[in-house]
Amino acid sequence: MAMLVGLDVLGGDFAPEANVLGAIAAKKELGDRADICLIGDEYVIREIFEREGESLHSFEIVHTEEAIEMGEHPTKAFLKKPNSTIALGFKLLQEGKIRAFSSTGNSGAMLVGAMYTIRTIPGVIRPCITTALPILNGGVSILLDVGINSDVKPDVLYQFGILGSVLAEQIYNIDNPKVGLINIGEEEEKGNLLTQAAHQLMKDSKEFNFIGNIEGRDLFNGKADVIVCDGFTGNVILKQAEALYTLMKKRNVHDEYFERFNYELYGGTPVLGVNGNVIIGHGISNANAVKNMIKLSVDSAEAQLTQHIRNVFK
Repeated sequence: MAMLVGLDVLGGDFAPEANVLGAIAAKKELGDRADICLIGDEYVIREIFEREGESLHSFEIVHTEEAIEMGEHPTKAFLKKPNSTIALGFKLLQEGKIRAFSSTGNSGAMLVGAMYTIRTIPGVIRPCITTALPILNGGVSILLDVGINSDVKPDVLYQFGILGSVLAEQIYNIDNPKVGLINIGEEEEKGNLLTQAAHQLMKDSKEFNFIGNIEGRDLFNGKADVIVCDGFTGNVILKQAEALYTLMKKRNVHDEYFERFNYELYGGTPVLGVNGNVIIGHGISNANAVKNMIKLSVDSAEAQLTQHIRNVFK
């Protein structure tokens, strides 16, 4: 029996169209690896399937017309809307009815949902999110955190090294990943108080392969497989990379390497450090991005990513 993964059909700027079309495309590529539970308006879902001439075989539908909108306060909305797609998705995940849950909707509500339902893995100080940065040799480097932990302490950055290493090993098949701390210089004494203190914690670590400080110019050359930073810095880097890709497209510049900056190829990011497979996608995701987000959720479940992180923090 194929595993079942859940999708928030009503989340994102182009919902429900992009989400349903993405789910159809994902199922075609996944085959027998997984079935998909569509959480949203059943009438609209069936209408799109009929229009596309597709069968609902291998899909399940959990009906709701309620969604948490992008502009709503995450905590208030999650608590006030128990029948929203996000709340129902986490309920199914908590009950073990789905193996993973993904959404391109309100990312704050996704994080709140994770904290209120499946909760943080014991020992993890702060869950985090990542992005994959394309590097010149064809692989990727993992950057974390990229937005949910703007202010952190040195021990949190240390744990990001652990979380990023597990992700790199289990999802990207990188053996003994090299962990670097983003800084304004390679020397140990460089940086602000946070990075200086984090370096002292990380340099003698037996839990991951720390290679020292790396600078911004090393983000795309593969010097480090896992790049650790606070969420403020990581989000600036992520948005700059997205802007670079957009500029290239606007200038009609076509390059095989820079095409790999397209967020659609990666689909989303797993929330690392919570007791379940939770994937957050970009709010502007189209069908291709949603397809890849669903595939990432299946990869995470198959790799038992959460269990591997749980084992590290026992």
